[in-house]
Amino acid sequence: MPAKNLVIVESPAKAKTIEKYLGRNYKVVASLGHIRDLPKSQMGIDIDNNYEPRYISIRGKGDVIKDLKKNAAKAQHVYLAADPDREGEAIAWHVNHILGLSPDEPNRVVFNEITKDAVKNAFKTPRSIDMNLVDAQQARRILDRLVGYSISPLLWKKVKKGLSAGRVQSVALKLIIDRENEINAFQPEEYWSIDAQFKKGRGKAFAASFYGFDGKKQPLPNNDAVVDVMGRLDKKAPFEVTSVVKKERKRFPAPPFTTSSLQQEANRKLNFAARKTMMLAQQLYEGINLGGKQGTVGLITYMRTDSTRISNVAKTETSKFIHDEYGEEYAAVKIRQGKLQEGAQDAHEAIRPTSTLRTPKSLTDVLDRDQMRLYQLIWSRFVASEMTPAVMDTVSVKIEQNGVQFRANGSHTKFPGFTTLYVSSRDKSGDDKELPELAEGDQLTMSKSDPAQHFTQPPARYSEANLVKALEENGVGRPSTYAPTIETLKKRYYVKLTARRFEPTELGTIVNDLIVKFFPDIVDIKFTAKVEGELDGIESGKNEWVPVVDSFYRPFAKELSDAEVGMAKVQLKDEPAGFDCDICGAPMVIKMGRYGKFYACSRFPDCRNTKAIVKEIGVICPKCKKGQILERKSKRNRIFYGCSRYPDCDFVSWDKPIGRDCPVDHHFLVEKKSKAGRQVVCPNGDYKEPIQK
Repeated sequence: MPAKNLVIVESPAKAKTIEKYLGRNYKVVASLGHIRDLPKSQMGIDIDNNYEPRYISIRGKGDVIKDLKKNAAKAQHVYLAADPDREGEAIAWHVNHILGLSPDEPNRVVFNEITKDAVKNAFKTPRSIDMNLVDAQQARRILDRLVGYSISPLLWKKVKKGLSAGRVQSVALKLIIDRENEINAFQPEEYWSIDAQFKKGRGKAFAASFYGFDGKKQPLPNNDAVVDVMGRLDKKAPFEVTSVVKKERKRFPAPPFTTSSLQQEANRKLNFAARKTMMLAQQLYEGINLGGKQGTVGLITYMRTDSTRISNVAKTETSKFIHDEYGEEYAAVKIRQGKLQEGAQDAHEAIRPTSTLRTPKSLTDVLDRDQMRLYQLIWSRFVASEMTPAVMDTVSVKIEQNGVQFRANGSHTKFPGFTTLYVSSRDKSGDDKELPELAEGDQLTMSKSDPAQHFTQPPARYSEANLVKALEENGVGRPSTYAPTIETLKKRYYVKLTARRFEPTELGTIVNDLIVKFFPDIVDIKFTAKVEGELDGIESGKNEWVPVVDSFYRPFAKELSDAEVGMAKVQLKDEPAGFDCDICGAPMVIKMGRYGKFYACSRFPDCRNTKAIVKEIGVICPKCKKGQILERKSKRNRIFYGCSRYPDCDFVSWDKPIGRDCPVDHHFLVEKKSKAGRQVVCPNGDYKEPIQK
């Protein structure tokens, strides 16, 4: 006997989890994501007829659609239980259309977590499809199609095949390239610091740093300024403590995760790409088989959310857990609610475990390594957000002699609070820095002084976490779009990852230059953020989708027609190299490959001779002082640096020389790369600058 009720979700994993909760009167099947979309082979939008989209069944989904129709025909009721967001609402709408169901029928079921109670309660209150959500998704899809299918063919014609442009993608690329231009234009400025060690009597020495003269902060731009300071001091004479300020400072926990903050923190703490984070979060949301009576359970709430809101049920359970595990003094009485990002969607809760009682330790046998690491991050961040603040005793001390002031700061953890469980990657290390007991009027002696030369550092390239943060802060795109956007930039080889940071390729720079010149609105952050706000207005029912699309497309269409005429063809292939092939004697040419430009024989494929193009880095050889330093590649594709005058000069280095000498021993300085970031160091080990992350 067939089941009375048919439930349609997106994924087989979700279907499997839900079917166990609903019982034998329900059959749960998966649509495997979208079943209808715009055609791939053409624009699929009737611009002259209110931007009417022409949806077609997705190729390869014929059998899925046939099965859905067959199952729906046998069922008394059909429920659409796709994910609780714009995309899920659109999937439900398309399925509704294909099955010929009434658009007003209350057959839409949404739940924020896949647990027995949440699912069963959701089926008690089905609703009709929310057309505001559907229209918001359609408007985004149509705008992205209009941009992508208009600019991409132009790039294929003028640059090379396989390139693409997009609303969010092009802004992200411009951010990366603008940052690279800032780095290249950066001029380091010299500055100095004076760190000193002081003692009270025979007590333990503590550190203090030069602040200024007569209570006013004084920069130290060069060695002469340091000599001036040191000339005013009598190291043998006592220094006086002129001020001791003690304060109690509270440090509050970070709020639970949103989609964006989860992507950022997983990138910083776990080195996960945004795409990997979302894939693992999807698995934890859709259900993990815990074995025994528990069966398959969704371990976290829905992972696409801009909200930090938490349900009262979750608060109550977590409060009791903290009381039992850590003690009453660790359980927060009043939770601080974080502010919503402008334009944020508050439809869901924050990302949290579906039950705090399912501790990471209790899931050791059922989660794989990466699932466990992400679950541990989500669980710890959420539980910590419901805990009391850490309390620090801080002390700030001023030390003076002859009008020269040094300052020392100390801290001591009075109560660890939430830091017992979790510290955000953006927080400074919670290590205590103890100072001896000091009082105004105390006499101190200087046991050591250490003047040091420094240079200002250029801004760092974007990591995935920083790029996600920049896009969110600028109101560009939505957190659910960041992972695919970043993947597209990598796939098109517009950017490459160097020491976990985005470096634009030559191809990325060419494409960006063209879009900036011919489509300035597309890469204008304020304009893009305004469009995002209008799209959000469709979701909330404030805006109609057709006028929003029209107000964007009209000026864009004008730019497009200008670009068709004005954009010159970019010559990427077959530039003369200026020398002949050393195998067959034919002229060598410069070609653009996936990894940038290279030399190749013009008789290809008859002659397959290729050579790497060496790149000048703008630094004079530190050995011969005549040649330019070139970036080369070894046979194993590893980058190294050598002199352009080789073999007359045999200078070679795995690390990049930066064109400055060490202030200690005058050896040339190099830039070393590691997982932690980039760092300027002296190869002799006697000087290093702060790590640039």
